[in-house]
Amino acid sequence: MEDKKLIFKANYLKLFYHHFITYSPHLFLITIVVLLLPHLSTLVIPNLGIKLSTLAIAFTLLVCMVTICIMNRPRPVYLIDLTGYKPSDAHKVTRRTILKQFVDCGEFTEESLVFQRRMLERSGLGEATYFPKSLLSMPIDTCLTTAKEEAETVIFGAVDEILRKTGVHAKEIGVLVVNCSLYNPTPSYTAMIVNRYKFRGDVICYNLGGMGCSAGLIAIDLAKNLLQVHPNSYALVVSTENMTLNGYLGNNRSMLVTNSLFRMGGAAILLSNRRSDRHRAKYRLIHTVRIHKGADDRSYSCVTQEEDTDGKIGVSLSKDLMIVAGEALKTNITALGPLILPISEQLLFLATTILKKIFKFNIKTYIPDFKLALEHFCIHAGGRGVLDELEKNINLSPWHMEPSRMTLYRFGNTSSSSLWYELAYCEAKGRIKKGDRVWQIAFGSGFKCNSAVWVALRTVDGVKENPWVDEISKFPVHVPKVVPLLM
Repeated sequence: MEDKKLIFKANYLKLFYHHFITYSPHLFLITIVVLLLPHLSTLVIPNLGIKLSTLAIAFTLLVCMVTICIMNRPRPVYLIDLTGYKPSDAHKVTRRTILKQFVDCGEFTEESLVFQRRMLERSGLGEATYFPKSLLSMPIDTCLTTAKEEAETVIFGAVDEILRKTGVHAKEIGVLVVNCSLYNPTPSYTAMIVNRYKFRGDVICYNLGGMGCSAGLIAIDLAKNLLQVHPNSYALVVSTENMTLNGYLGNNRSMLVTNSLFRMGGAAILLSNRRSDRHRAKYRLIHTVRIHKGADDRSYSCVTQEEDTDGKIGVSLSKDLMIVAGEALKTNITALGPLILPISEQLLFLATTILKKIFKFNIKTYIPDFKLALEHFCIHAGGRGVLDELEKNINLSPWHMEPSRMTLYRFGNTSSSSLWYELAYCEAKGRIKKGDRVWQIAFGSGFKCNSAVWVALRTVDGVKENPWVDEISKFPVHVPKVVPLLM
């Protein structure tokens, strides 16, 4: 009870202080004008015939209006720092180790093993991705206890690092957003973090579940909106996925693909709306665009978690996935284009669209050159096929695709956190210069296509704590379309 009273008093004082700082200049100015009006009403500006009292009132109203506009403009959202969790070598696996686990567990038919081997050979993944201990044990142990162990290992590892890197204390954080699709425990992820780091009692918490690989950008968008209404705050965003409850031990081919792509990982991002943090922040958030195609049945059902005929749970990927993703991408870039593209690119896009839709010309819709507006592209490392399609559709170069392809090769598909491994790759390579713009884009079940645009506030160099720094000199590497897997 005493704690509740203290929290109430603290919130009341914060609210009073906020309104006092916001409106006290207006009250002071209005009071001065009211006191001076009797003296000013008799004075007239020579040659103009305007009373000084009228001028004082007009000036006061103008100052109040300008101040209110300034105080109510959107608060800037700064990215102070980010971290991608790098598991220990005890979790590191080769493709051969993965396939051996599939064979030894005895759950798969010969046909399913052949299919998974073929997927591993074409996945674009390398020989040093990470599995949780639950999937490396024999027998494979996919229970709630091991799922919680994996979650704590990844989340605490990422949060420990972000707090150490930024020097921000847990009690300074006012907003906490965590996203994970396939495992949402009770107590929640946010409760797990609050308990571990002893956050303050009035921290605003949200858990996002079941929203797929694009949930990381949904979490960023949510944090951005919360920072607009909570002044002088830090927001911590944690993005992860749970491999333990994501492994599929059945023989439905549409569910087997995830075994070859998804890997253990997570990220933590610290945001701030404090203008005093601008000098040390890396990026400022410029735009977020969220597209949801769930009203369309084909889009809604293209990625679903369900039971197979034997009652085993897995994530089923529809054959329409690439088509659905392409349609969602077009909608997203149509919404984002006017916000960032040069007017010449917008006019070309508009002209070809009118000729095609209205005048029925048999021409392709012009795809704007996003390289004119953006320097870096972080595309969700969902799989080789997804990256190939986007490289072709947006007309990107191998250099622009490098962060996504190398992230897929080194860390695999870590779901919503993959975008942050990609941005960390750009930083480790020394690519981020002051003024550069970064486009993050991800796809998720539902079906969703979400994107965010950041601008670098400074040149990011000399990165010391980063999942790539101790091996960045080895990259990029050439990844053939097919890498035979020998047993």
